[in-house]
Amino acid sequence: MSLGELGFDHWFHERLTERGGHDSNMARITRVDRGRYRVRNEQKEIRAELMGKFLYAAESSEDVPCVGDWVFVEYHNDGTLALIQDLLPRKTFLRRKTAGKKIEYQLIAANIDTAFIIQSCDLDFNLRRMERYLVMVKEGNIEPIILLSKSDLVDAADLERMISGIRHSHIDARIIAFSNTTGMGRDSVQQVLEKSKTYCLLGSSGVGKTTLLNKFIGREEFETNPVRDKDSRGRHTTARRQLIVLENGALLIDTPGLRELGMIGVSTSIDDSFSEIIELSGRCRFKDCSHKNEVGCAILTAIEKGELDEDRFRSYLKLKKESEYHQMSYVEKRRKDKEFGRMVKSIMKPKKKR
Repeated sequence: MSLGELGFDHWFHERLTERGGHDSNMARITRVDRGRYRVRNEQKEIRAELMGKFLYAAESSEDVPCVGDWVFVEYHNDGTLALIQDLLPRKTFLRRKTAGKKIEYQLIAANIDTAFIIQSCDLDFNLRRMERYLVMVKEGNIEPIILLSKSDLVDAADLERMISGIRHSHIDARIIAFSNTTGMGRDSVQQVLEKSKTYCLLGSSGVGKTTLLNKFIGREEFETNPVRDKDSRGRHTTARRQLIVLENGALLIDTPGLRELGMIGVSTSIDDSFSEIIELSGRCRFKDCSHKNEVGCAILTAIEKGELDEDRFRSYLKLKKESEYHQMSYVEKRRKDKEFGRMVKSIMKPKKKR
């Protein structure tokens, strides 16, 4: 395969020229599994390792390669091992706050053209979670497409109500309903896939991501587990992040189910995702309107008239508050890390002189 077939387009060529690099040194990260890497070049896919600069100089997870990244490599052992030397800038990215209390970014994948946000039509369907996925995708400048899986579990009226609920929430992304069991709608999903474009599957465990991937491949390549009856949730079958080349030349990244979708510093993306709320707030009588009980509040008026869903407005406020809080914590953490680093250097300098 050529680099172009692997997604290396004009944008990346410009970044490579700026760095003074050469195509022969480029490869794409195709797999990350607990710190182990695989890369693909024009000839084959091989094992890869990070050079010391990544291990010792990286200040955060964003400085380390992830699936979908383009990297400069040096080949060893007759071309069976690649040492990753450097990283090309990312055109797009997917990231979230790390799970738990730690305030840090976690990169999921990079250089994605379209993200399939998958929710199933059973107990997994959740508009508030969908909004979080959309904010995350828009922050990384990725086009979203919403896939409603397991559509065979609901009748046509229920499915239409779900789609209407999405549209009522001012979510304008393309929506495709499909079923892995009956095959309904799967052709519509497959028609989206274009040669040399990179796609990503996002969604909770048990929504059918890996099953859909196996259908695209045409064989049971990846393991799937049954979901629990009580809540329709699945176990984490996918533990790795991996880029797969499909038969039609499209590139697809499968990711583990994300149980937490914490936000850091995504206020702009939140405003873009909730643009109707931003537009309404501009019509309020007072510029500093808190949208709680003021006379002439356009948002409260819209809620009263049924023009704005109150749960969506609450979701907007919650996401803004969470993002801003984590951003302050993250900035403070980075400041303390830098201060600690300077202190260590100041202590080490006298020792070096002795």
